[in-house]
Amino acid sequence: MIILGIETSCDETSAAVVEDGNKVHSNIVASQQDLHSKFGGVVPEIACRAHTDTIITVIDKAVSEASIKMSNIDAISIANTPGLIGALLIGLTAAKTLSWILKKPLITVNHLHAHIYASKIENEDIDYPAISLVVSGGHTSLFLTHSETNYEPIGGTIDDAAGEAFDKVGKILGLGYPAGPEIDNISLKGNEKAIQFPRSYLKKGSLDFSFSGIKTAVLYHCMGQDSRNASEIPKLTDQEIADIAASFQEAVVDVLVDKTIFAANKFTSKSIIIGGGVACNSRLRQKLTDAATRRDIPMFYPSKKLCMDNAAMVAGLAYHKYGEKEFSSLEVEAMP
Repeated sequence: MIILGIETSCDETSAAVVEDGNKVHSNIVASQQDLHSKFGGVVPEIACRAHTDTIITVIDKAVSEASIKMSNIDAISIANTPGLIGALLIGLTAAKTLSWILKKPLITVNHLHAHIYASKIENEDIDYPAISLVVSGGHTSLFLTHSETNYEPIGGTIDDAAGEAFDKVGKILGLGYPAGPEIDNISLKGNEKAIQFPRSYLKKGSLDFSFSGIKTAVLYHCMGQDSRNASEIPKLTDQEIADIAASFQEAVVDVLVDKTIFAANKFTSKSIIIGGGVACNSRLRQKLTDAATRRDIPMFYPSKKLCMDNAAMVAGLAYHKYGEKEFSSLEVEAMP
């Protein structure tokens, strides 16, 4: 079963050819990082224009690299939710067009579910139910995953996502965009106990997240609570930046790990899965793996290339939806 996947939910244009859910024949990703870096975040209009300019080329390259013909494809898959509505529409329109021309089934998938499935591509022995944490620039969500196609949401962010907090703190510290990898690297030189930033757990037993408070706490620590110009980068030494970065990262990771482990115990999960761009963070991987190991719960996460937005995870998940005949009509819509 050969499936062509397409992913355009945010600022990466991606297409992939995957066989039987885990044999990745190609996974092409055209990043827009350079286009958005000078703005310190994704600009939707620029993202949509870039998707329009590159999507045909990316699809062609994915098919060519897989050494197949379009006629060999059994289904077309696309992430149609959640994401930037304009970006989603571009990918969905391309997928619908190919489905209609090739007379192949159209399969739509949830972008967050695809991030969870990314671990399955490289780890076939994941047992369910699993607690799945998706943590990225736009999302911080917990799911009770019953199978490859059954995801029950049990928690999510009520304000800023973890990745968004990383980027905003990076801007305060004068770092580049995206700031997550820089903070991860700089933190290795810092003292994570230097500053006791707040950890927001919300009400007792809550599986929701809130990271707006720690972002503000970093701002006040650097500039003072009466700062009149928060756009000015504070004059900090390299060691001060490293200590702030490490302390901030530790606070965010503590909350992510504690809530994930709490959920795993609550639902007696057989596995823990993490996915999304922030799943690349070395401290998060280390602390969550250590916590899971202490409780004898297997821990799974994708390689870094599959943590980022990509179409292989979309096509892989679509293989299982194909088996359950979960096809979409050409009237299916994008949902932000």
